[in-house]
Amino acid sequence: MLKKSSKESFGDVSFPMVTLPPGEEEGMKKPDLHQSFVVGLLNTPVGQVPRVDASLSSKDRWGTIRARWGVGRMHYTVDPGLYALGTPGEDSPVLVTANYKMSFDRLRSAVRGRDAWILVLNTGGINVWCASGKGTFGTAELVRRIEFCGLTKVVKHRQVIVPQLSAPGIAAHKVKKFSGFEVVYGPIRAEDLPAFLDSGMKATHAMRIKTFPFLERLVLVPVELVEAMKIYVFVLPALLILGGLGGPGGFWQNVFQHGLFGAAAVLGAIIAGAVLTPLLLPWLPGRAFALKGAWMGLATAIVIVGFRWSGFRTTAGLTELVAWCLLAPAVAAYLGMNFTGASTYTSLSGVRKEMRWAVPMEIGAATVGLGLWVTSRFVA
Repeated sequence: MLKKSSKESFGDVSFPMVTLPPGEEEGMKKPDLHQSFVVGLLNTPVGQVPRVDASLSSKDRWGTIRARWGVGRMHYTVDPGLYALGTPGEDSPVLVTANYKMSFDRLRSAVRGRDAWILVLNTGGINVWCASGKGTFGTAELVRRIEFCGLTKVVKHRQVIVPQLSAPGIAAHKVKKFSGFEVVYGPIRAEDLPAFLDSGMKATHAMRIKTFPFLERLVLVPVELVEAMKIYVFVLPALLILGGLGGPGGFWQNVFQHGLFGAAAVLGAIIAGAVLTPLLLPWLPGRAFALKGAWMGLATAIVIVGFRWSGFRTTAGLTELVAWCLLAPAVAAYLGMNFTGASTYTSLSGVRKEMRWAVPMEIGAATVGLGLWVTSRFVA
């Protein structure tokens, strides 16, 4: 029989608290036992739980590389549910993570050699930090997953350890109220979990600090660059065709002289915004990411002018010069803003405030710049 109580509220999410036999709750099922990282089964009071390997295979590492470059990134997932690492028992810790496979891999490899339960939430393949902001790594999902997995029968303690970066989505007092489990906020980095567990689940000050150094910024570059290049592939033919129009020479001569130059200039602006802006982030002037990107775009425009200085002495050349001084900063500023969600420098309200003034300015500068560039093809 299905037992329901009145609806309970979890912030922006409400649903009836239910008690269902395993496997019968809507939208939930047990993890697939044929996933590549599953190395066996562990008998528990709620049935067999898949045991996972703490060592990352070449397939796991290759999958991470592909996801970093945006290949299959939105489908790089593991099945939500309860997993066993090592041979955990009723006193073993319960570590909670997202079903984005890179998050899952970081967790299981960080606690290699230990016995623990891993409770994977369904975040739609989104990492912990982003999912907590979206609400998918949230109170409702955690309570549902605890109940569905029968966690009260698996462990005798009543604690789950969640990443600190999940705090925006997890209301600890509501999890306690609806599931009986206390939420313990673990360290930010998975690699700090062993020390955290050994110290009686006490975090040091360093464990609570989210850094954003050069290497952490570098690993974000590939996926943003790939996304930008996907758009560039469609923009490229238009740049070549527009560059071939007008001017004193024939169409193909203009394509090679002006179209290719325009294509190279836009490519330079993309690199300035998607690569150089995040790498040089701490040293670029201004607080707004759009402004930081605009500085790099302006530097790109200066390089563009340097390559074509002799060609900018006519009216057409001066018009083109102004065009690139508007276009390059606009493109780089827009791409630079993509890193606001990954940075520790920003807040949600700050990003919204920045977008209100930056996006209209970027669109305006890009529109005027493009118009001037096309105009430059038809003036002497």
